[in-house]
Amino acid sequence: MTFQSKTTGSIGLLLATTLLAGCAVGPDYHASRPAPAAAAPFRGAALDTGTGPAFAAAPVEERWWSLYKDPMLDRLVEDALAANTDLRVAAARVDRARALLRDAHAAQLPTTGIDVSAQRERVPSIQTIPGLPRERWAYDGGLSLSYEVDLFGRVRRGIEAARGDAQAAQADADAMRLAVIADTVRAYFDVTTSAERVKVAEETVALLDRSIRITGARVDVGRSDRLDLIRVTALRDQQAATIPSLKADREAALLRLATLTGRAPQELPADVGTRTETPHLAQPIPVGDGAALLARRPDVRAAERRLAADTARIGVAVSDLYPRISLGGSGGFSSLGAMDVLGAGASRWAVGPLISWAFPNQAAVRARIGAAKADAKASLATFDGTVLTALEETERALSAYARAEERVETLARARDEAERAARISLARQREGQIDFLTVLDAERTLAGAEADLVAARRAGAFAQVDVFRALGGGWQQS
Repeated sequence: MTFQSKTTGSIGLLLATTLLAGCAVGPDYHASRPAPAAAAPFRGAALDTGTGPAFAAAPVEERWWSLYKDPMLDRLVEDALAANTDLRVAAARVDRARALLRDAHAAQLPTTGIDVSAQRERVPSIQTIPGLPRERWAYDGGLSLSYEVDLFGRVRRGIEAARGDAQAAQADADAMRLAVIADTVRAYFDVTTSAERVKVAEETVALLDRSIRITGARVDVGRSDRLDLIRVTALRDQQAATIPSLKADREAALLRLATLTGRAPQELPADVGTRTETPHLAQPIPVGDGAALLARRPDVRAAERRLAADTARIGVAVSDLYPRISLGGSGGFSSLGAMDVLGAGASRWAVGPLISWAFPNQAAVRARIGAAKADAKASLATFDGTVLTALEETERALSAYARAEERVETLARARDEAERAARISLARQREGQIDFLTVLDAERTLAGAEADLVAARRAGAFAQVDVFRALGGGWQQS
């Protein structure tokens, strides 16, 4: 009895002190929130393509794909945002996280329950109450109410954690939206650049067909050896053999584009397959600065929100070190007959507090606190890594795009020179100044230069998409 009195007094003093303080245990995330990197221009933004600056310090365009001024591309992106299956999955996960947040908020409200039962029973004769039959109906009903007094912030920290999880899920959905936009633009460019590659290959084959006709005519009049005709025919067949694989690449890109826009392959608009020119920007790409990048990138925001949620879960774990107090009450009735349900003797009620406390053995609680702190440390490391990765991806994308455009310019000059050399060689061969091997080598060089140029343009288009993806624009209208 003495122990109970002392314990009751200690708990009362503790509760009174806590009521006055109204504290929430655990670390306050706002006090430990990591600061983003300072605003600084990107190193890669200073690069140029050899013909002018590749980038501008202007803010990133949210609808960056509209800079290409291609109505077909705009329509495909909008279709992808409306029907892409990955976006539907991400939206469902956001809905789930928001439902869990509502569940966490519900813990602030009283919990109520109603129980009503009616059953037919037969009791042993030895247990029968005089005046009552052995077989009878038994009725029982009650209403219960319980409310947790959130003295130590367990419920509040739980809401903070659920809110962080919901915001992280939304950031993940935004990141998926950005990825779908970039993949759709890339697939569209894959379609158009593959068509360009097919066109160049077919033009090369047509050029070699002309050389075959000229060489055949020269063989007929004895001005060329038949071996020359065999060599140019072999080169023509080699070039023609590349066309089926290029067409297969284009068909695969069309199928990918259909999937991204939520369509079956046969439902893709027919006019998409007729595009043979790849859109290209006629202006430097706006890139902003590092601070704006970190505020814009959804993956950075998701990592930061998960850190906030895991920090709040430390408070949830720490609250188990203290008593959990609930105020409750119940009322109801029990009756052995329908006529006695509303009788005064059938009613019951109870009111009182409930205190639960894992004390003095708190080893399990402290183990959970240690696990929660470890989770928060891992989330902090993940956040730091995500920031560094975002900066790295952006710098790498900027450098790759600038170098890709520089390569295109160089290969364009090489193609022009190879075309000029092929014309001169053919003219001199007609005049008998050079042999056919020189002409064949010039035509082989021209075919290679054409293929290299269109491949470089393809890589440059993809690198451009990678820049916009790394910059993190496009999710803001979700």
